[in-house]
Amino acid sequence: MNVRALLGCSLVFMVQGFYSASDDVVELNPSNFNREVLQSDSLWLIEFYAPWCGHCQSLTADWKKTATALKGIVKVGAVDADQHNSLGGQYSVRGFPTIKIFGANKNKPDDYQGGRNSQAIVDGALNALQTLVKDRMSGRSGGSDYSRQSGGGGGGSKKDVVELTDDNFDRLVLNSGEVWLVEFFAPWCGHCKSLEPEWAAAASAVKEQTKDKVHLGAVDATVHQGLASRYGIRGFPTIKIFKKGEEPEDYQGGRTRGDIIAGALDLFSDNAAPPELLEILNADVLKKTCDDYQLCVIAVLPHILDTGAAGRNGYLEVMMKMAEKYKKKMWGWLWTEAGVQMELEASLGIGGFGYPAMAAINARKMKFALLKGSFSETGIHEFLRDLSVGRGSTATVGGGALPNINSVEAWDGKDGELPVEDDYDLSDVDLDDIFDKDEL
Repeated sequence: MNVRALLGCSLVFMVQGFYSASDDVVELNPSNFNREVLQSDSLWLIEFYAPWCGHCQSLTADWKKTATALKGIVKVGAVDADQHNSLGGQYSVRGFPTIKIFGANKNKPDDYQGGRNSQAIVDGALNALQTLVKDRMSGRSGGSDYSRQSGGGGGGSKKDVVELTDDNFDRLVLNSGEVWLVEFFAPWCGHCKSLEPEWAAAASAVKEQTKDKVHLGAVDATVHQGLASRYGIRGFPTIKIFKKGEEPEDYQGGRTRGDIIAGALDLFSDNAAPPELLEILNADVLKKTCDDYQLCVIAVLPHILDTGAAGRNGYLEVMMKMAEKYKKKMWGWLWTEAGVQMELEASLGIGGFGYPAMAAINARKMKFALLKGSFSETGIHEFLRDLSVGRGSTATVGGGALPNINSVEAWDGKDGELPVEDDYDLSDVDLDDIFDKDEL
């Protein structure tokens, strides 16, 4: 064998022989980096190396020893940055070996600056782990449940973004019968990183406001290339809308969380039925509605003797129109008759006069607002519109909790009837015995 061939064989041996499956060092590459590192809650210590680098070869034994010492405590990995230069470039690797610590913010790893022997590296890893734990205790950091990390503020849980893969896409998206907004991204894409906190925040809000009927998902198109190819993904990030029985379409809206939420709610409301308008018949009806929804809108309608069935149905029709108009908000809608739930009226500052009345309760904060305008489509719309944008005065629910509720029978839909009183025959009554004639 000539020298060149021998050298070539030696180089191949070195490339393949740096770390093996029997080592505790995890070999990382573009196919598994996202899954192993970026989605992990663990602290990672990662060496970026080149097989031809003498210092890298010298570090190998200490790196393996470090991985064994930290097994089950800190993850230790290695990237052949000569072969996978895209990963090295993504994290600004300029020389070899470079060691980086991937902690709470996986998108902004810290450079390891300590010694290059196993004891120094282990000490550095444990110090980084201690810092991570302290940060978590103080609430300054969190785990990674979504495909990538961002340095920006979140405002939502990454757990609400469903990670989609070649294996689960058809089952979760195509066969679900529900609406999906799916982002196709690449971990190295700067625009994708900028979108990440917006996408996560939108996912949390949409999940709550649609009662988990509209979903936001994400596909790493560099890993799941079959999906990217199936849907003609040419750039990142690409967002597509999936609806039951229809071809996917491109999402054309804005990329802020507000834009994404608005787009998702539009998709939801296109086919969603308006929320049900319920009569408050017992405590469970009030509690479930106010607990399940961000706001519960409650009307206290005049006594049936004051309005008759036609008048009451007129008020209920106004409420149902408003429920339809504001169905994107996913609020709860309730009504009761004046005088039936007196503790509820008292807790909301309603009572004795001024019917019909309306209040909107936020049960999480135990705050409420009262309708000050007319009980009409225009008046209620102005009231709810102000609530939607954070305007209007609020007060604390009396007692700081939902009041006691009487259990009553449901309205039968009929006009009211006056109470029947006993008839008296006055012919046998001697009025002289009742009134003193001298006083007349």
